[in-house]
Amino acid sequence: MLRHLLPAVIRRPFARYSHAVEVPAGARLLLVSGQLGIGVDDAIPESVEAQAAICFRAIAACLAEAGMEVGDIVRLNAYVTDRAHLADYMAARDRFIADPPPASTLMIVSGFARPEFKVEVEALAARRD
Repeated sequence: MLRHLLPAVIRRPFARYSHAVEVPAGARLLLVSGQLGIGVDDAIPESVEAQAAICFRAIAACLAEAGMEVGDIVRLNAYVTDRAHLADYMAARDRFIADPPPASTLMIVSGFARPEFKVEVEALAARRD
């Protein structure tokens, strides 16, 4: 269903992501709002990797609610508050994403609504039933 593109005429991705993902006509789309690293008990772990894991569990729950799975993700947009957080975020992301990996963007931002948040992740998924 999905076609993951890695054109040979451009540099290979820096990390585990696809340069582009083609979604066929007629596929259902699911847009998942940015998820923060806060648990259902309102606990916010200190580490970026733990916060990112919560973000990905929330995305997985949204996918399941829509009858989708991790392999249906076509794009991730992630935001971290410091360059020092990149490796920990990517470790959590790489444990979560399927193969082939989705298209992905990772940005460094100045902050979120609450200062204890260090990462936010949003997703776009597509599935042809």
